[in-house]
Amino acid sequence: MVNTKTCWITAFILSTLFFRIDGKAQGNDWENPAVFQINRLPARATFMYYPEKNTAIQDNYELSPYYLTLNGQWKFNWVPKPADRPVNFYKTDYNHSNWNEISVPGNWELNGYGTPIYTNIIYPFPKNPPFIPHHDNPVGSYIKEFELPDSWQGRKVFLHFQSGLAAMYVWVNGEKVGYHQGNKNQAEFDITTFIKKGKNKIAIEGYRWSDGSYLEDQDFWRLSGFDRGIYLYSTSQVRIADFFAKPRLDQNYKHADLTVEIQVENFSKQTRKTTVEIELLDANAKTITKRSSTVHLTQDGKTPLTITQKVKNPDLWSAETPHLYTLLIRLTDDKNQTLEYISHRIGFRSVEIKDGVLLVNGKYVLLKGVNLHEHHPVNGHVVDRETMIKDLKLMKQFNINAVRTSHYPQQELWYKLCDEYGIYLIDEANIESHGMGYGKENMAFDPAWDLAHLDRTYSLVERDKNHPSVIIWSLGNEASNGDVFKKTYKWIKERDQSRPVQYEQAAENPETDIVCPMYATIERIAAYAQKPDIYRPLIQCEYSHAMGNSSGNLKEYWETIRAHRALQGGFIWDWVDQGLLTKDENGNAYFAYGGDFKSKHYHHDENFCMNGVIWPDRRPNPQLYEVKKVYQNIQIKAVDLSKGIISLTNEFCFTNLNQFQFSWNLIKNGTKIHEGKFTTDIAPLSSKEIRLNIPQITIQEGEEYFLNIYAFTTKGTDLVPQGHNVAYEQLAFSNNQYFNAIVPEISGTKPQLTKKNNILEIQAGDVTAVFNTDLNPNESYKTGLQQYAKNGKQVLEESLQPNFWRAPIDNDFGAQVQRKLSVWRSAGYNRLLKNVEIKEGNNSVTVIFNYRLPDVGADYVQSYKVRADGSILSDIVYTTENKDLTEIPRFGSVITLPVSFDNYMYYGRGPVENYVDRNDAAMLGIYESKVKDQYVPYLRPQENGNKTDVRWLTLTDGDGFGLRVEAPQPMGVTALHNASEDFDPGMTKKHMHINDIYPKNEVVLSLDLFQRGLGGTNSWGRLPLDEYRYANKTYRFSYQLSIIQK
Repeated sequence: MVNTKTCWITAFILSTLFFRIDGKAQGNDWENPAVFQINRLPARATFMYYPEKNTAIQDNYELSPYYLTLNGQWKFNWVPKPADRPVNFYKTDYNHSNWNEISVPGNWELNGYGTPIYTNIIYPFPKNPPFIPHHDNPVGSYIKEFELPDSWQGRKVFLHFQSGLAAMYVWVNGEKVGYHQGNKNQAEFDITTFIKKGKNKIAIEGYRWSDGSYLEDQDFWRLSGFDRGIYLYSTSQVRIADFFAKPRLDQNYKHADLTVEIQVENFSKQTRKTTVEIELLDANAKTITKRSSTVHLTQDGKTPLTITQKVKNPDLWSAETPHLYTLLIRLTDDKNQTLEYISHRIGFRSVEIKDGVLLVNGKYVLLKGVNLHEHHPVNGHVVDRETMIKDLKLMKQFNINAVRTSHYPQQELWYKLCDEYGIYLIDEANIESHGMGYGKENMAFDPAWDLAHLDRTYSLVERDKNHPSVIIWSLGNEASNGDVFKKTYKWIKERDQSRPVQYEQAAENPETDIVCPMYATIERIAAYAQKPDIYRPLIQCEYSHAMGNSSGNLKEYWETIRAHRALQGGFIWDWVDQGLLTKDENGNAYFAYGGDFKSKHYHHDENFCMNGVIWPDRRPNPQLYEVKKVYQNIQIKAVDLSKGIISLTNEFCFTNLNQFQFSWNLIKNGTKIHEGKFTTDIAPLSSKEIRLNIPQITIQEGEEYFLNIYAFTTKGTDLVPQGHNVAYEQLAFSNNQYFNAIVPEISGTKPQLTKKNNILEIQAGDVTAVFNTDLNPNESYKTGLQQYAKNGKQVLEESLQPNFWRAPIDNDFGAQVQRKLSVWRSAGYNRLLKNVEIKEGNNSVTVIFNYRLPDVGADYVQSYKVRADGSILSDIVYTTENKDLTEIPRFGSVITLPVSFDNYMYYGRGPVENYVDRNDAAMLGIYESKVKDQYVPYLRPQENGNKTDVRWLTLTDGDGFGLRVEAPQPMGVTALHNASEDFDPGMTKKHMHINDIYPKNEVVLSLDLFQRGLGGTNSWGRLPLDEYRYANKTYRFSYQLSIIQK
């Protein structure tokens, strides 16, 4: 494999040199696809050099005397176009004293230089590859002065960029060093001949756009500047230039061969004899194996060396058990004097596709993944260690085991942390060009762009090849399936046989080892799994588009995945909302999206960057709880609850369920009546039935019982605490009869009816109900139950209103629901009262309002039965003959209550927000909160706060006075300090943000028979699944109102 790499490098350099000559005739380097680097060193694994063993084991760059960070403040000048740049700024005598400063790493636009732009597909500049508009291509010029350490004299010195710019030139002490393209790719230059003793000056000229930007059309904020750090490092004249550690397990996945391919580089003009020693240390720094080899070096060149050592019974690395070993490589001279140490943490694990499925260490694995962009709510593309740890904690605690680095290699620290804590990575090349389309017009079909593509792939693999967390390589994202991807696929397969390679655009063609579609429907993936002769798995690289209030039907996706062995998971789009924290003119904070920052003169895609299951500041949003539940690794099912028999399926690959403490609660009508604990021994990837010692129960009318099962960690880790809930399930008894209860007749004095003009007043003891019966068509919206009071204290602020509409969620906008179903928006408000009937019974008075809904061609009858105790039974019947309208988005009533009714208690699904197609995570129970806490601040305001399967609820003030609602069927309920219309911008989104929402002095209670599902297959046209949509037909909805005083 060393020879393969050497041949590749030779061809690569020769080709680059050739195209450099050709490039001069084409004008600017940054508008020439043949010129993407000048004098840049070949990509390699990243590591640091240390003079002695102990610091090498720690591998903290700051401890090495051969490391010098250049992070911090740099002198900086920004201009809007290349013609305005300070051409001679790199010269040693240039006076830059009046320049401002900028932080490295740091994005220009978030430091006041230029405009942040968010766009998905359309390029932020006119599409005309390889050219870039010269009138709008900002240039940033950087200057940094540094002192060369005295101990570096006589040594080699290298300048390392952890990421670059779209295009950048580098000078040291007035001399041009080289050129690089690639915002998310590392770059390295040998600056030994350019530096001097004492003070030195580095100058960088960076361009916002280049021809390389045509390959960086990722769906994220387009920001400039260095996303990652810059540093210098020094080596001896003989150094370890690169290495590739290849742990290979035997066919039983027990023992291993550790092969280390090493390149030793001799910069001197003399041949040298050196010795390379590899030493493998376990987690306790105990030496497992050690072996050395002597190598004779040619002058001024690289010499390959391979050392292989057997390792008996190593602890294997996986996302569940991330066992790591430290690989030390020591280089000595011919007198056995240490020249340097390097180290890298490696893992013993295998990844293979066998019998058509993906195996890790021989075990069938489900990838429960998310896509991850580098994003920080304040610093943009600059992500610090603290944020990474927050991400990893949430991922581990919410059952996520895999990340796709969409759509570029991320900074090295992320890979080290994923190695350490255990996350499977799909590592993706920095290639995306969907703005060019997917046909022959895309650069992937143009040989002139081949090397630019290959360079990015080469950079990816060579840098990250030693990380055990990287289990799959990805050729890029949405860049067509041009001829170049067949070449990049072939190169990776020759370079690294230890990992599969995938590419979504390859579909089911040969140049992908995994079929990895994006946003495939449940029907499509099921159809693939049932094909004959499947030889590779299907793992969606993107699915369940989590834009705004979304992530519906995730449960159905995973029911399908678990039913078919060829389906092995997917990666939700995406992890974090890409909002940038800013403030409005009044000082109110909000998270900005496309079109903000005065960028509307550029194309933008509004809030299409807000697709995360967490908020930008790393707080979980409600969707993440559904992800946790659906992704959980312990599946719990009822077998025979009357006998306490359940089944447990262990989806862990390497963890026995004896590592967890289980508990159970027996719930009656929302209240726990019995509980217990248990443990069990269930091997990985197996199932078992167990019997719990639960009491015998007899279920009566009006009762329902559930068995809640929980699994908790018994040991804590850095990321997951002891006692953390990893899995749970609520199992319903099959003969529950909650809604079978007969509503008893209320005895007592018959309510008294009085009528004055259009007002009906019914007095039931100390309770008064007032109805408006005005037949004036212009006043129909005011009719119905208008007042409801006890001892003169009102619980209603205005009349009850029929409701058929919700504030459009992003998936609704994507499917044009706000237009196609907009007739329902005012269908209830525009009702016409035809007549009112009054029926008096022995202990009740019933008022029946017969309405016509002219907007939708339907009849709507709502009756109110006022009983002797003051309670009101409301019954609604909707009938229609309208065949033109096929769907109703929502069906219910809106009740406006005093703002003081802020104490909310309900029996239904919770505590997290839930909808009919996203409520698997929400268990039935009795929950309490403040109304203000029911609001879910989606960053573009929309429908929020719903609870499903509600049996009853109360809203009360501080004295316990308020309203109780119960129903003979499950209800959907929201209780907020805002009406739905506050979140509804109309036919277009109107660029609303969270700072546009202010709580009103009221409580708005929505009671629904149903509300359509959220959907989530995608956000640009797919509707919710059929079972979560509601036909325009006859419906009946009932509920009971009563005034309570606790």
